Amino acid sequence: MKIPSKYNPANTEDKWYKFWMENEFFRSVPDERDPYCIVIPPPNVTGVLHMGHMLNNTLQDVLVRRARMLGKNTLWLPGTDHASIATEARVVAKLKEEGIDKSKLSREEFLKHAWEWREKHGGIILEQLKKLGASCDWERTRFTMDEELYESVIDVFIDLYNKGLIYRGVRMVNWDPKALTAVSDEEVIFKEVQSKLYYLRYKVEDSEDTVLAGRQEWVTIATTRPETILGDTAVCVNPKDNRFEHLLGKRVLVPLINRSIPIIEDDYVDMEFGTGCLKITPAHDINDYEIGIRHKLDTIDIFNDDGTLNEKAELYIGEDRFVARDLILLDLEKAGNLVKKEDYINKIGCSERTDEVIEPKLSLQWFLKMENLAKPALDVVMDNTVKFHPAKFKNTYRHWMENVRDWCISRQLWWGQRIPAYYLPNREIVVAKSKEEAFEIAKEKYDLPDLKIEDIHQDEDVLDTWFSSWLWPISVFDGIRYPDNKDIKYYYPTNDLVTAPEILFFWVARMIMAGLEYRNDIPFKNVYLTGIVRDKMGRKMSKSLGNSPDPIELMSTYGADGVRVGMLLTSPAGNDLPFDVSLCEQGRNFSNKIWNALRLVKGWEVDEKLDQCESCNVSVQWFEAKLNSTIKEIDKLFSNYKISEALMAVYKLIWDDFCSWYLEMIKPPYQKPIDKNTYEKTIAFFEELMKIAHPFMPFISEEIWHHLKERDENESIMNTSMPKSKKYSEKILEIFENEEEVIIAIRNLRQSKNIANKEIIELHIKKNYAEEADHTFDSVIKKLCNISEIKYVDEKPSGSVTFIVKSTEFYVPLGSSVDVESEIKKLEEELKYTRGFLNSVTKKLGNERFVNNAPATVVEKEQQKKTDAESKIKVIEEQIATLKK
Repeated sequence: MKIPSKYNPANTEDKWYKFWMENEFFRSVPDERDPYCIVIPPPNVTGVLHMGHMLNNTLQDVLVRRARMLGKNTLWLPGTDHASIATEARVVAKLKEEGIDKSKLSREEFLKHAWEWREKHGGIILEQLKKLGASCDWERTRFTMDEELYESVIDVFIDLYNKGLIYRGVRMVNWDPKALTAVSDEEVIFKEVQSKLYYLRYKVEDSEDTVLAGRQEWVTIATTRPETILGDTAVCVNPKDNRFEHLLGKRVLVPLINRSIPIIEDDYVDMEFGTGCLKITPAHDINDYEIGIRHKLDTIDIFNDDGTLNEKAELYIGEDRFVARDLILLDLEKAGNLVKKEDYINKIGCSERTDEVIEPKLSLQWFLKMENLAKPALDVVMDNTVKFHPAKFKNTYRHWMENVRDWCISRQLWWGQRIPAYYLPNREIVVAKSKEEAFEIAKEKYDLPDLKIEDIHQDEDVLDTWFSSWLWPISVFDGIRYPDNKDIKYYYPTNDLVTAPEILFFWVARMIMAGLEYRNDIPFKNVYLTGIVRDKMGRKMSKSLGNSPDPIELMSTYGADGVRVGMLLTSPAGNDLPFDVSLCEQGRNFSNKIWNALRLVKGWEVDEKLDQCESCNVSVQWFEAKLNSTIKEIDKLFSNYKISEALMAVYKLIWDDFCSWYLEMIKPPYQKPIDKNTYEKTIAFFEELMKIAHPFMPFISEEIWHHLKERDENESIMNTSMPKSKKYSEKILEIFENEEEVIIAIRNLRQSKNIANKEIIELHIKKNYAEEADHTFDSVIKKLCNISEIKYVDEKPSGSVTFIVKSTEFYVPLGSSVDVESEIKKLEEELKYTRGFLNSVTKKLGNERFVNNAPATVVEKEQQKKTDAESKIKVIEEQIATLKK
């Protein structure tokens, strides 16, 4: 097979992905092997691939491909989320462009448009993931609105309702005036903004005392939302605040509308904020709402669902809340109620889906009681039944779970799973799977013989999207409807979940709750939490900032393997990824390096009669040890979910050890053949390297694997076994680590003395005092440094230049051309540096905290550094003395 001069990712990637798909290599069905399963965090059906998806899905693919090569029956199950708020907004916008008003459509008509939109746009992101090389079982693709998943959600709602865990009630919720729906606490993003704090005065209602005294009393409050005074039902002070004792039992008048409201006391009031007086608006602030309940205050909701003011506000009816703010400030100033205003920085909650400022609002909603579900879900994380990587996120998780609130699960939308609650004429509620079933239950339960089916109607709301997502690891296997089916019994619990910390509570925690509730088991064993992809300035990548590259274009430019490597090189678990396009360039360069190594090796002529030379023999021994040592290291890194570090180990092994050292060590002389033994070992090494690289770089590893040897038509590297670490010599690795320094030092000496590489030199080595120097790599040093002879000597030959590695002296005879003054100067500089180095190591070893707390191996390494430095100083001092004679 002819090897092209340049690696072309575009041709390679399309070819091999098609090959994998045609041979169903991603397909998984239960069998006798151990399963390895990941369920994809379902991207929104509205979405297209962004850099966060790239990172998340690359990590998943690495884990899946590695597990496949470890002999597991691997399933990476893909799918998408119906994203009720985002999708409905997209469909409404599309209809508006077509001149269609959603309010003029029936529910069925709107849903027809929504399904058409989903059919057209919903699969885009999954097709893009194929470009990345995602090895998902595409035949198992799920969608949260698929019939079996939809029905599973309804079954769970009914079950939880019957258990008394779901209830309906009026509560304060986060209201999105743009999407016209409630959103959960976790869907509110708080932004720090520059606001104003307005000081407003309320007239104290005339009392007999003030009338007789002929004076008027006022109470001043501070607020960032002056428009909400129209819903005030009290002014509150702290009972410990002596400044307001004289006002207790009195009433004040709300400015402009003169509503009489009481002055009350409550410990909640912060005496240091503002004036120490707090306006209470129970309908529009969660804390005010709770104070209102404690003091039995009236509740006046002044806002319509779209954020405009309603008739209860009495003023500015129909105006947007922010327009009303400007208007009321003008009127308050005219009326003499605006005392002052000052700059104020505060945090404002915004809807994650629409970026609209959230309005706290009393609303009749459906809720799920969370306390009893949360406790066992907290326990399995704290005792490491479910392990977080990195573990630091356990504290975040614990804080959320210990402060959990009931989950508002209803949304005022049409796109989603419709709440299976049916309302009767007698105001009773029946929860059932269908209207027909509700009708039968109602007749029997409430003794309504005259009830007609058209007399009952279903709740208009749908369930929160997360109410389907929390069932994902179960419902994708149809484990809610059929809890004993072979798929759920084989694949559940799944193995690993890769996701982002920002959805730790509203997805990860809830999946754990659902798993424990409906399978009596955890949904996954490990949670790998990624960081956020940020630009060079540290900003989160987003389309709105224009700082996020198009992943498809990146893959087109640098190849999918190049982008995968680039993203993972600087992405340790839980830490943000400071992304730079140069990382992808580095990934592409890595691909090119491997490709050029292939061309080099496959270009050698093999002589079957040629004996293996000594340098090739020892080089093979060394790389075999290095390969097995690194495989052991990679296995350990994967077991600790240090995937970025595992890639770096692969990168160094291939680029540095194989390409830069090993191939140079065994390369035959120009236009000379290589022996068969060395060549076959090299091909075998190359195969092993492609196998350990395959999870990270699936395309080029497959391509090179097929170039290395003839393969059967349907063979693939992805179905081979991942190399296992065999017994190896630590000694040969230690020796070569020393010899690397020797080779580099000789090359540096040639450069500093302008000695051409083609010019043959001699190398003399001073015998060690304790033992004879090791000769293992002498033949390699000779070859790589063009040395005619290596001699072991007791004294420095005259006319030689010296260098030191560890505590051993090396001499290269140069005759009378040695510049003594220059050598002394160089040695004195080296002596100064080494003394400074020794001083820093001595200080570290003199630090009791370091010596007592550091691992023994680390302390031993520092001791060895000290010994080596002391020996080196002695040698340099002797050399300087000799040169000065």
